[in-house]
Amino acid sequence: MEHFFLFMFMSFMLILLPGPDTGLATQNTILYGRKGGVQTVLGSAGGTLIHTLAAVVGLSALIVKSALLFSIFKYAGALYLIYLGVTSLLALRKAKSSPAETLKNRHQSRSPLLQGMLTNTLNPKVAVFFLTFLPQFLAADAEPLLPFLLMGLTYTIMTVLWMVFYVCLLDRIGAWLKRPSVQNAMQGVTGFVLLGFGVKLALERRP
Repeated sequence: MEHFFLFMFMSFMLILLPGPDTGLATQNTILYGRKGGVQTVLGSAGGTLIHTLAAVVGLSALIVKSALLFSIFKYAGALYLIYLGVTSLLALRKAKSSPAETLKNRHQSRSPLLQGMLTNTLNPKVAVFFLTFLPQFLAADAEPLLPFLLMGLTYTIMTVLWMVFYVCLLDRIGAWLKRPSVQNAMQGVTGFVLLGFGVKLALERRP
C-alpha cells in the first residue's frame, strides 16, 4: 500500500462533505438526543464495513458492472431515503395538533442503528467509491485483500470519530434545538434534505 497518510488526508476531506448519513444523524440527534445520533453513526459505520467486505470479495465490482444489480440497489436506496424524508415531513403535521405528545412519542418505533445501516448499505455510490478511490493507493501488482481491509477500517474509524464529534456538538446545543419550534424547523429541513438525496440517488447514472 502506498501513500497511506495521503489516503487519510483525502478521506478526511471526503468525510467532511455532508451526505445522507449526515442528514440522518442530524435528524436523529435532534429527535433522540446524543444516544440516537451515536446509534445512527454506528449503523452507518456498519454499512460502510459491509461495503468494505463486499469490495474485498468482489461483490462491489459485480454491482458496479451489472446494470440490473446497480439499479436494484440504487432504487432501493433512493426509495428508503425518500421514505425517511416524507415520513419526517408528515410528522410535522401531527406535531401541530398535539405538539407535546408528538415530540415525546414520534418515531419511537424506529431504530436509529438500523436506519443508519440501511442508508449506507443500500447506497450503490458507496460501492462505486470503494472501487474507484481505494485502488488509487495500492502499490503496483499488490494483493488487494489486506490493503482494502486496512483502508476500509481506517475510513470507517475516521468517519465514526468525526460524526460522533458532530453529534456531540449538536447535543451540546440541545436545549436550543429541543425547543418545539426549532425542532420542527430542523426536522423539516432534514426531511427535505433526505428527500433530495433520495431523488438525486434515483437519477444517478451507472458509471
